[in-house]
Amino acid sequence: MPDRIPRPALILGIGGLIPFVWGALTVLSADLAAFSFRTLGPRFLGPYVMLSYGTIILAFMSGVLWGFSTRATGEAAAICYGLSVLPALWAFFFVGGGAVTAASYLILGFIGLLGIDWVFWRHDLAPSWWMRLRGGLTAVVVACLATAVFV
Repeated sequence: MPDRIPRPALILGIGGLIPFVWGALTVLSADLAAFSFRTLGPRFLGPYVMLSYGTIILAFMSGVLWGFSTRATGEAAAICYGLSVLPALWAFFFVGGGAVTAASYLILGFIGLLGIDWVFWRHDLAPSWWMRLRGGLTAVVVACLATAVFV
C-alpha cells in the first residue's frame, strides 16, 4: 500500500513524542513531577523538557525539509531551501523567555511547520504518507505544549 506509513518511521515518530508526553504528564501530576525530579533531575520536568526538546525538533525538521528540497529544481528549489530553514530560524529567534511565551511560540512553530510540510508534500517532494504521519505527531506535540501554556 503506497500511502502506508513505514513501520520504522511510525515507531520512531511515536518514540519522538516521549519527551513531550513526559513533560506534559509532569505538568499535570505533582507526584510524577516529584518522582521525575528525584530520579531524572530537573532537566526532565514539565515545560523544561518540552521546550528544550521542541527547539531541537524544529531544527531537526529543518534538516528533513532541506533533504526534501534536494528533489526540487530551478526556482522551486530556491524556494524550498528557503522554506526549509524557517523552522530552525523560528526556534532560534522566538523560543525563549518564560515557559508560557516559549511554549506559545513553539506551538506556532509546529503549526507553521505542518504548513510547510504540506507544501513539500503537495509538490511531491515528501513521501505520499508524510502528512498522515506529520499531522498526528503535530497534534500530540501541540496538545502537550499547550499544558505549559494553559495549566
